[in-house]
Amino acid sequence: MNSTVQFRSCYAARVANDTPRELTGDRAARKREAIVKAARTSFVRDGFDAGMDAIAAEAGVSKVTVYNHYGNKETLFIAVVGDALEEALAEAIAGTAERLSASDDLRSALKWTARAWVTSMTRPDMVALRHLVVSEVRRFPQLGVAWREHGPDRARPALAAAFRRLAAAGRLDMPDVDVAILQLYSLVLYPHLVHSAYGTTLDEDTTERLIDSGVDMFLGFYGYR
Repeated sequence: MNSTVQFRSCYAARVANDTPRELTGDRAARKREAIVKAARTSFVRDGFDAGMDAIAAEAGVSKVTVYNHYGNKETLFIAVVGDALEEALAEAIAGTAERLSASDDLRSALKWTARAWVTSMTRPDMVALRHLVVSEVRRFPQLGVAWREHGPDRARPALAAAFRRLAAAGRLDMPDVDVAILQLYSLVLYPHLVHSAYGTTLDEDTTERLIDSGVDMFLGFYGYR
């Protein structure tokens, strides 16, 4: 076998090994759940250097099973990020959408949303995962994409719809909804993310003052009435 054919053969084998198989059924679902749970524990504890052997052992499956389901460590970590954010934020996202669509009291809805975001995103396991994503995102940009897609930005459609509805009704002066949503995050959530990057936290009293004054500042700037 010449070198070109040998290279193509090795490359094809690597691609095949990195491509997860389509495994269905309750048994496969239980294995995926066990693998993701074990991987999350391992990644939080050991960082991205966590070994696939250790993850497999903790999940009670073979390493081949892990690769069959997820293909490679990057794909598994993306699954862990999505699962962790879904667990942490599902109630917050659903509650945000419900309050924004069912109530005319935007101030109360945004303060509830801000508290739910902060509570969810400052959990120690979520802080650890976020730090890991930040440390690896240059090597694996898809980790950052997964974090954005599954994180607080999932509330963006409900926020945008509420802001546009109230602007159309003359209750908000908000010409740029996308910028406004970023400003809201910056006022009530991002201070916690910045402090966590330095290993510190904001106390409960400071959190409440940030949320109360931040939402009031936001609504005042956009002429809420």
